Amino acid sequence: MPEQNAAKASKPFALVRGAEVVRGKQGLTFAPGISAESVGSKGLYLELLTIPPGARAKPHLHESHETGIYMISGEATTYYGERLEHKVESRAGDFVYIAPNVPHMPMNSSKTEVAVAVVARTDPNEQESVVLLPELEHLVP
Repeated sequence: MPEQNAAKASKPFALVRGAEVVRGKQGLTFAPGISAESVGSKGLYLELLTIPPGARAKPHLHESHETGIYMISGEATTYYGERLEHKVESRAGDFVYIAPNVPHMPMNSSKTEVAVAVVARTDPNEQESVVLLPELEHLVP
């Protein structure tokens, strides 16, 4: 029991070694690094996201939280907007910003290459602010 409480208390300095890979509400797998759970973060979340060839997330938004993405390798297409009417292509070396409450759906349209990105968010509990938008699923082929 004391270990759980220690994890929730903010740490002045912490090293998080390769986290266990988990599947998020959005349908993709990621390795959480910095979070409320791992280090007691109050306003920051950091993960390593991997999108396999041909995979895509479920349409969603992050309620009241900003997202910053740095593409490490591969390429991703992200549809965004109220009806997922906009599209941006990102590749290794690109930075992507998503404002709070913006519907979006990232995907890897490559048939062979994995897309890998570092994702930072202002929600230290990450999955708590995820709002799935199944009504938008049919808008992207």
